[in-house]
Amino acid sequence: MEKSLLIYNTLSRKKEIFTPLHPPMVGMYVCGPTVYGDPHLGHARPAITFDVVFRYLQHMGYRVRYVRNITDVGHLEGDRDYGEDKISRKARLEHMEPMEIVQRYTNEYHLKMMQLNVLPPSIEPTASGHIIEQQELVERILENGYAYERGGSVYFDVEKYNREHHYGRLSGRKTDDLLANTRELEKQEEKKSPLDFAIWKKADPQHLMKWPSRWGMGFPGWHLECSVMSSKYLGEEFDIHGGGLDLLFPHHECEIAQTVAGYGSEPARYWMHNNMITLNGQKMGKSLGNAISLEEFFTGRHALLEKGYSPMAIRFFMLQAHYRSTLDFSNKALKAAEKGLERLFEGMANLDRISASKKPGIDIAKIEKGFFDAMNDDFNTPIAIAHLFEGVKTINSVLAGDGSLALSEPEKWKMFYRLAVGEILGLTVPLAEGRDHALSENLIKFLLKMRTDARQNKDFALADRIRDELANLGIEVKDTKDGFEWKLTK
Repeated sequence: MEKSLLIYNTLSRKKEIFTPLHPPMVGMYVCGPTVYGDPHLGHARPAITFDVVFRYLQHMGYRVRYVRNITDVGHLEGDRDYGEDKISRKARLEHMEPMEIVQRYTNEYHLKMMQLNVLPPSIEPTASGHIIEQQELVERILENGYAYERGGSVYFDVEKYNREHHYGRLSGRKTDDLLANTRELEKQEEKKSPLDFAIWKKADPQHLMKWPSRWGMGFPGWHLECSVMSSKYLGEEFDIHGGGLDLLFPHHECEIAQTVAGYGSEPARYWMHNNMITLNGQKMGKSLGNAISLEEFFTGRHALLEKGYSPMAIRFFMLQAHYRSTLDFSNKALKAAEKGLERLFEGMANLDRISASKKPGIDIAKIEKGFFDAMNDDFNTPIAIAHLFEGVKTINSVLAGDGSLALSEPEKWKMFYRLAVGEILGLTVPLAEGRDHALSENLIKFLLKMRTDARQNKDFALADRIRDELANLGIEVKDTKDGFEWKLTK
């Protein structure tokens, strides 16, 4: 297999030729969501970024084992080692069981990813499903001398680790600088150093999510789950580890340290991070009143939105910026993305109106080469899309009747655009505009299965929403005594 793909490696801070450990298999681990609220744009960007990576690696002929975790325990408010678990807090406020919250928002996350045409990962493990393995890793880190127990909690000894390894290698931070900028926080007196982080935390009596251990009732630290689940499903060393830039420190830095301390080697060879999302130049956040969920983007039901935007418009907009660049959302930019996507789809549709010509025509080779050269350069989707629009300009000129222009083998043009736009970039024409390019029968059945699962879990609100979304796409669902029936109405 030709080694032509360059990936920017956060660890080395440069582009490197991608060489898998065990070709043709590629192991890829991506940090997934903490499921305690409606999915938002912060969930969409890494999902779309690594969906394209997943798709492109498969196009190159690799077999990809893509693992994306679900955090359902251990992620405390403020990303600290004290306070309330985010899911427990949501459960307490809504008078629900924590796993009820997890199921509701996991279902919602899956639905939104489906609307964005994000392929499901190969494996989607949960933190709560790997408590025993996390306890085993804590034991190994203790045995190797890189952790200590205090009052039922177990903390990672960062300074001890840093004397023998390099804590901060991924993020470029130094422990002296971190200490100089760290305030002594209350409830941290049991730590040897403010830099130390919990790998197992003692649970207060009122804590809802806790498990027995030899250190007492407690729960795993947030960083621990990724070390455990990536090594379990991909091996102690694998190819790609991805996630948002906000996870670079401390999450991924701590993950590397505890993996080295427990298993003796760093987990991933290539670290990839997508950059942040802003809205009208401001970081999105609830305190600023500009935190917009994906549902609000799709429906337009938010004061900052002039209208609703389709999932494909949002996906296309994200792909028009390189994954390592900051992405700023605005109504103006989203409207421009809508028009651009419409122009791209119209160009593809125009190919059906062009017949083969006897005279020499323009070959697809130049457009094809430009697209794949861009994708091979660290998944440079904006440049790849620019080459697609170059081709659309040619298609439209030929269709307009310019006598000097013709397409060489129009079928090759069609095949390339279906591959590039639909299979690699994951952009699909809405069902009403082109059923052949839209939800396949298998995808419809998957959505219907999600609806059935939601009804069985008594999440009737989600079940009704899936039914309504399908109705908007021209799919009528009718419940029967034996289950349900569905048919196309448009």
